[in-house]
Amino acid sequence: MKTPKNHIPYITLPSFLRRVLKAYALKALIREQGCEISRIGRSRNWQLKATFEQLEQTISLIEQSEETSWQWLATHLSKQRKNLGFDMLLTIAQNKPEITVSELMQRTDCTIAEARRVIDTLEFG
Repeated sequence: MKTPKNHIPYITLPSFLRRVLKAYALKALIREQGCEISRIGRSRNWQLKATFEQLEQTISLIEQSEETSWQWLATHLSKQRKNLGFDMLLTIAQNKPEITVSELMQRTDCTIAEARRVIDTLEFG
């Protein structure tokens, strides 16, 4: 997961159209969550721009769907969600100021050291 200067991370989706059936419906589902999905140049790879909350919603909706070819995307997004950077973790914690270290770890799959660093930064500047 890469984070450009506007702090909205993007995830590369290799061979997106070749891996899914009903790609138009999947793209519509993703866009309904407020995510941006776009093709990278003229390649067969796509990229998804989404906040952490949008990723969570998208993953849960894909897992609830009955389309089996979409499950690789839910798995891919779940793996990428674990690679959150410090800035993204800080943004998640700022959106929920009363978050605890264990809750942050559970929600984002970050390490205890990363979670403590984020909470300490929030509390002590």
